[in-house]
Amino acid sequence: MGLFDLFTGTKRPAAGTPVLPAGQLRERLQALNRPTAPWRVLDGKADNVDLIAEWKVDDPAFREHFHKANSSKVFRVYLKLDEAKHEVRASDREYIVEWSRENDLLSVKLSLSVSGFKGQKQEVSFGGPPAYTETLPSGETVGYKFGANELKKPVQEAVTGGGWTYQGVAFGKL
Repeated sequence: MGLFDLFTGTKRPAAGTPVLPAGQLRERLQALNRPTAPWRVLDGKADNVDLIAEWKVDDPAFREHFHKANSSKVFRVYLKLDEAKHEVRASDREYIVEWSRENDLLSVKLSLSVSGFKGQKQEVSFGGPPAYTETLPSGETVGYKFGANELKKPVQEAVTGGGWTYQGVAFGKL
C-alpha cells in the first residue's frame, strides 16, 4: 500500500492476480450491471472518459427509493483506463438532486454541485435501515443507503480482481 492510498481511495490487486487486457476489464466492469441494482456502469465516451459508475436516481424503478431516502446529493465515478500502467484512474463528481412531483409523477433533475466537488468522496453511514435492499442471484441481500462507498466498492473489486489498480484521483487530471 502506498503512502497516499488511504487518502486517494486507491486499491491494488493481490499479488499474483492475472492482468486482464483493457477490453476484458471494460467488459468485466459493464457486466456488474444488474436490473435489481440501484447503480449502473455506463459508457463514458460523451464525457471523455471510458466508463461512468452512477446511481440510478433517474430510473423510474428506483426514483422513489432515492426520494424516500431524502437523497439531496449523489455522485458519479468517472473512470479512465490506462492500459500501459494497468490502472483505472477514478474521479468522483457530486451532483445536487432536485425532486418535483407533477400529476403524481415524481421527477428528478441533476445539476453539478455548487461546490463543484471533484476528487475522492468517502462517506460512512451509521444506524437506520437501508433505503433499498437488493437480493443477489446468490441469495445474498445487500442493503443500500446510497453512500459513496456502496457504489465504489463493487467497481474497485472488479478492477483489482482483473489485476489492475484502482487509482483514486483527488487532484489533477483524470
